[in-house]
Amino acid sequence: MSEKSWKEIPIGGIIEEAGNADTYETGSWRTYRPIWDAEKCIHCLACWIACPDSAILLEDGKMVGIDYTHCKGCGICAVECPDKVSAFEMVLETEAAEN
Repeated sequence: MSEKSWKEIPIGGIIEEAGNADTYETGSWRTYRPIWDAEKCIHCLACWIACPDSAILLEDGKMVGIDYTHCKGCGICAVECPDKVSAFEMVLETEAAEN
């Protein structure tokens, strides 16, 4: 295998093809796992709007769960959930795996 010359290497920062979060399974990166409490949730969808990984699952306009294959545990859902609701708890992935 021969190495590319400098003329054959693409310019940095160029996205050569379209993609989105659905293409990348980032769940294995997680250190923290968001645990969703359906009893507390008011279905305001602030978490869904803010989630960078399409990990918030909706059905008929309501949250129904989290797609842990795509969730990388960033915690944005927990931060964006209204303080009076607090429907998410961020738990260490090792602790969540034990339960």
